[in-house]
Amino acid sequence: MELLGISTNVWGLIVSYLFVFAMIGLSTVLQKQRILNDEGARKFIHIGVSNWYLIAMLFFDNVWFAIIPPITFIILNYISYKQNLFKAMERNGRGNLGTVYFPMSLLIVTYISFNNTLGFQDPKAMQYFGALAILILGYGDGFAAVFGKALGKKKLYQDKSWVGSMAMFGFSFVVAFTLLLVFSGASQVFFIALIISVFATLIELFSPRGLDNLTIPLGVFMLYYLIFLGVIA
Repeated sequence: MELLGISTNVWGLIVSYLFVFAMIGLSTVLQKQRILNDEGARKFIHIGVSNWYLIAMLFFDNVWFAIIPPITFIILNYISYKQNLFKAMERNGRGNLGTVYFPMSLLIVTYISFNNTLGFQDPKAMQYFGALAILILGYGDGFAAVFGKALGKKKLYQDKSWVGSMAMFGFSFVVAFTLLLVFSGASQVFFIALIISVFATLIELFSPRGLDNLTIPLGVFMLYYLIFLGVIA
């Protein structure tokens, strides 16, 4: 498929890079203007970039094009982790491997989803799985940190707060319920969204800092796959 004589996969690459660098640039500006603090700038990028998966679903019909942006940002984020290249992404100026794990999870989920690795009759169904996993990571984990840092005085487990965990649950539920309502043929949308959001909250709670950028999307992806087999198949 082409648009203005250019493959939609190529357009996907162009839009992907413009979008991600726009998120980083806007976050940097807001940080320098003191509209966002360091943690707010990081989570602005975290939440914003998770929406890249929707761009991927819109433009890419070839898995090898779809995985190019995640691979690119694994490399760039690792350089930033070592050299503090993108200051808005790094926690208090110190490198954090969570910024590398994020595009790693994008790569894994995108490859499985766009390659239809699990062999679904409808290949698009796998992409909805990926959207669920990545957007829960983006919005759930992102807002958990925002609310936890701002209001989380009472700790639940190690450095995780009650407020942060409730935010994780709430935003995960909204994402799961919305996506399942729009894309899923399941009859028990509320109950399934509840299970997924509780599970995602527990993963976020017990995962070491940064590693949840891998454990949340992969865990949610596999859980919904098992639910899909049992409820819809």
